[in-house]
Amino acid sequence: MASTELLSEYLPILVFIFIAGGMSVLMVLASILAGKRNPDPDKLAAWECGFDAFDDASGRFDVRFYLVAILFIIFDLEVAFLFPWAVTLGDIGMFGFWSMVAFLGILTVGFIYEWKKGALDWE
Repeated sequence: MASTELLSEYLPILVFIFIAGGMSVLMVLASILAGKRNPDPDKLAAWECGFDAFDDASGRFDVRFYLVAILFIIFDLEVAFLFPWAVTLGDIGMFGFWSMVAFLGILTVGFIYEWKKGALDWE
């Protein structure tokens, strides 16, 4: 008896999952069927990355792409640490404040080092 009550409580979630899955499949199929497929030279041109749109996928990438990706991850994690720190700043006191100042100082020194080495210059 208890298991049927438990399953009946999860029935709306199951119905929601089926409806959401069906709608997403329907939308993908509708876009495939109704969408135009006429690529023009602007769509096929090299745009942000500088590579041809349809080229050999196993080609070599410049190491600067990886460097920019790593720098993005580092500074993105910095922001991820700043939000909880800002929320709990009143509770953690001066030790927490100076710990974050030291953390930001180390990141700033690393950023200046990367900048001086020319890692951020795109030639």
